[in-house]
Amino acid sequence: MSINAPATAQRAALGFPIPAVGIFKIAAVVAALALLVLMALASPTYGVFWAFGLGFGVILQRSRLCFASAFRDLFLLRDGRTMRAILVALGLATIGFALIMTKAVPDPSAGALPDQAHVIPIGWYLVVGGVTFGLGMVIAGGCVSGTLYRIGEGYVASLVSLLGILAGLEAAAHTWNWWYHTEIATAPVLWLPNIFGYVGAIIVTIALLAVAYLLTLWREAGRGPQIPMRKKPEVEPATVQGQVVRTYKRWFVTGWPITTGALALAILNIFAYTFDHPLGVTGELGSWAERGAGVFGMGAGSLDGASTLAGCNLVAGSGSSWLTGNFALDAGLVFGAFVAAVLASEFKLRFPRQKVRYAQSLVGGSFMGYGAGIAAGCTIGAFFSAVPSLGLNGWVFGLSLLAGAAGGVQVIKRIA
Repeated sequence: MSINAPATAQRAALGFPIPAVGIFKIAAVVAALALLVLMALASPTYGVFWAFGLGFGVILQRSRLCFASAFRDLFLLRDGRTMRAILVALGLATIGFALIMTKAVPDPSAGALPDQAHVIPIGWYLVVGGVTFGLGMVIAGGCVSGTLYRIGEGYVASLVSLLGILAGLEAAAHTWNWWYHTEIATAPVLWLPNIFGYVGAIIVTIALLAVAYLLTLWREAGRGPQIPMRKKPEVEPATVQGQVVRTYKRWFVTGWPITTGALALAILNIFAYTFDHPLGVTGELGSWAERGAGVFGMGAGSLDGASTLAGCNLVAGSGSSWLTGNFALDAGLVFGAFVAAVLASEFKLRFPRQKVRYAQSLVGGSFMGYGAGIAAGCTIGAFFSAVPSLGLNGWVFGLSLLAGAAGGVQVIKRIA
């Protein structure tokens, strides 16, 4: 008998076997917490945004919340369940953001804008950015946040998408000054509270979300009945151990309903804005792209007026240090998705079966990066954080995403 036999027998008697995979799960959680401590020691802000990033990644991974599928499935499958969940979440975030903004700008009629709210000028650059991004996310099979959380799950194609996104962001940086001087610098800013006051702006936004919800239902009407197949839940013994196991499975093994994930993301966004600024991921990626291009002497250089725009502008993550709050958020998103996938036993390296997927990922990612670069954000920063900021720019970008997704569906139908 080995010297470990008594301990093994004791664990078996208690009913808590600890296989090697269990040790891997514990190690993943411990690593996430250790990095949280290190980030917090470097700066409390880094620690908070690392925690937000972890939550961001867990939410996306557990609920499979994908903005690309929300737009794509309306045209490909006439399925609007994800879109409807996002619209409900936008309603919740709108109320939360409005409460925060009333503290920053008590009297919106004076024409001031709240600091950090994702409100930017309205112009054709938003339409071009939205259409380009929408086209790219459907071709690539995921938006920017979806790409990051799937990297955490082990999707190799998502790493290729990220390379494309970085290339697209750098291309946007090289054309930024033309866009800025041609249109952005003189484009009007339309913040709804300046026109309707806070109450009126909330009513208008909720009404538009309700109309979008009804249009989504109308789009689904011709799909035909669908009966979801539900697995019968496993019933654990009515013991302390059984209750612990049941709770663990509910939150870390069984997938969350899509609406739960969307509402959780809205709440996280409200907390992020309360602390400093709404969620957004592409600003930091833009700084990565510029640093990488600079190594080869191909950097874009000075970007006129970019720092004056709210949201995920191309210089949002720039600075003397690579470690920033935005870096902590993006890296935390990937690591949070990794931890969630490990806890659910879903992490593994996945390679595309068809080689064309690599090309799709690279090309689609490049389109996404360019669109996000000139529009100062992706589905998170320029849509999910912009609509609740009560800026009309969020709606322009969202409708442009819809048009781009429709085109992307036609592309993938021909590729398939």
